[in-house]
Amino acid sequence: MSATVELTKENFDQTVTDNEFVLIDFWAEWCGPCKQFAPVYEKAAEDNPDLVFGKVDTEAQPELAQAFGIQSIPTLMIVRDQVAVFAQPGALPEAALTDVIGQARKLDMDQVRQQIAEQQAQQAQQQGGQGA
Repeated sequence: MSATVELTKENFDQTVTDNEFVLIDFWAEWCGPCKQFAPVYEKAAEDNPDLVFGKVDTEAQPELAQAFGIQSIPTLMIVRDQVAVFAQPGALPEAALTDVIGQARKLDMDQVRQQIAEQQAQQAQQQGGQGA
């Protein structure tokens, strides 16, 4: 049995809302690097049973790929508390994936939300100050 969940536009929002830590692998059947990354991702899923590991087939779910601006695959995204905290294209080696998961686990999400709020406030100030 696979340790990963197939994400579709029907279950994506629910999965991200119901789980505080979701890893998402954007992939496609025809993609060589995606096939190389798949066993690394599956092993990480088995090694981290407390986390949700989802897979989005970009061929079957083009709306999800488009919504996240996925331009190359595989792309790994990590969502914590409904905030994307990591997104990177390319197949990660096992050690790098383990490291990224460890870093994402250590994030202080209150601090992350505060930084996002500050960035949004700065953007709003900049846009407001351009003689709109």
